[in-house]
Amino acid sequence: MSTDSPSIDTLGALRASGYTPRSIASELRANLIAAMAAGTPLFEGIIGYDDTVIPEVQRAILAGHSMNLLGLRGQAKTRIARGMTALLDEWVPVLLGAPLPEDPLNPITPQGRAIVEEQGDKAPIAWLHRDDRYVEKLATPDVSVADLIGDIDPIKAANEGLDYSDPRALHFGLIPRSHRCIFAINELPDLQPRIQVALFNILQEGDIQIRGFQMRLALDIQFVFTANPEDYTNRGAIITPLKDRIQSQILTHYPSSMEDSMAITDQEAHLDAAQRERVAIPSMVRRVLERIAFEARESEHIDERSGVSARLTISALEHLVAAGELRTLRNGSDHTHARFTDLLAVVPAVNGKVELVYEGEQEGAAGVALSLVRRAIRREFPAVFPDPESIKKGKVEDPYQPIVAWFNRNEVSLLKDQTEEEYRTALAGVSGLESVVDKYCPNLPKGERPAAMEFVLHGLAGFNEIGQSIVGSEVTFGDLIGNLFDPTEDD
Repeated sequence: MSTDSPSIDTLGALRASGYTPRSIASELRANLIAAMAAGTPLFEGIIGYDDTVIPEVQRAILAGHSMNLLGLRGQAKTRIARGMTALLDEWVPVLLGAPLPEDPLNPITPQGRAIVEEQGDKAPIAWLHRDDRYVEKLATPDVSVADLIGDIDPIKAANEGLDYSDPRALHFGLIPRSHRCIFAINELPDLQPRIQVALFNILQEGDIQIRGFQMRLALDIQFVFTANPEDYTNRGAIITPLKDRIQSQILTHYPSSMEDSMAITDQEAHLDAAQRERVAIPSMVRRVLERIAFEARESEHIDERSGVSARLTISALEHLVAAGELRTLRNGSDHTHARFTDLLAVVPAVNGKVELVYEGEQEGAAGVALSLVRRAIRREFPAVFPDPESIKKGKVEDPYQPIVAWFNRNEVSLLKDQTEEEYRTALAGVSGLESVVDKYCPNLPKGERPAAMEFVLHGLAGFNEIGQSIVGSEVTFGDLIGNLFDPTEDD
């Protein structure tokens, strides 16, 4: 029951208020139904799961199930678990002096029952906010039964003069202390099998055993587990009897659309207000950056079982903006637009975010990252400008012939730290380049036009119409034949 009067401080006043205890499963279910009836947004900040994962989580809550969120890295599993706290009652009463957060009307420990028996309606109570009713534990191989369930506390026994056979000598672990809370275990397969066995009775019967103490504690916990399918084969496994006791297994996934992926990246990227003012990101650059993650998930150089986290594009966006900001600081300017040459700066964001297979290791992390950038450009280019492959097949006219002809006799170099004037001047010198942008991007904002012109050069290089070489922070476009024999050519 949600209450607006957490000033009630005794058991008698609580009874008089009409408070009725209910299980956490009933609490989540009732509040979910009320939120849906009121049209209240659920799981805010979770994007791309409206028709897949979120309905499955809602069904599990309505059914009163424990659940396992199974998916690769960076698929918002932990965020979903934490978001369930919004479906808890805002305040719940707890019995003061009890070792666990026990319901004053239904204490479960001998100590809690003793307080009620001795003090009756004068037994003191406090109020627990829903934000304090979420407990999370990262499963690691060194987690012990004592950590999760509990153990005999010899110091407590000595200080209070208790015999080890006295239940009051027990120290409760994280799970009993999560009574009436949501308890999440992240990376469940990393728990040792013998530790997983300790969860059996808690999930099924609600009782625990500590050092021979068989305690019938009616623990009321909403269990949420997260797991990565890679763990099932590489590091560990969820043992079959435990999987059988977890009532719902929900599969998460990466964003299926570019729009959802961009929305997630924009939401999660940590950008300073000054950075946002200094650096504008042209839409073409932004889409290519997001495309890098999609290309990485399809790359033969990257282990698909490990996944490509959404953190890749989040870090990449932060690097891209930082590259533009650094240029303004070096040039003493107040504003800049992100450029395609700035995408060289996202290599550190890709390195370490992906697991390379043998062929990728031979290529090198930096080489794979640059390859992903080129593939992203090649994939996005036909969405804005005519597809060079269709031109070769005679399906559309060729607007690039003047540009290609110019590069047969000339070359142009672009540097990440060129001033805006130097950058525009270098691009304007390429014959036919500006007219292509005028024709196919007539409504493009003026500030984004130079990036569109550079996009054409990168696109033509990606389709092997002109040559491209990268040395440090300098990208040079020139004759394709000449670049084939250029030892600095990176493709």
